[in-house]
Amino acid sequence: MTLNIQKFVLALVGLLGVFTLMAIGTITSAVGMPIVTLIVGYAVGNGIGAKQGTPIEPIIGRKPQKD
Repeated sequence: MTLNIQKFVLALVGLLGVFTLMAIGTITSAVGMPIVTLIVGYAVGNGIGAKQGTPIEPIIGRKPQKD
């Protein structure tokens, strides 16, 4: 399995940022949860695409096979 560090860190920072804003009351959960759903859906979609062999740059994917 491989890990695309840039996309993983970006998704993690986004999630932490949204949860922080929700925790301190800057945004409501009605605004924050769709953003969380979007970020998690993107990460899951990339993982499913990587598993099916779709040409994407996934957050988490398979290691390239050596010949």
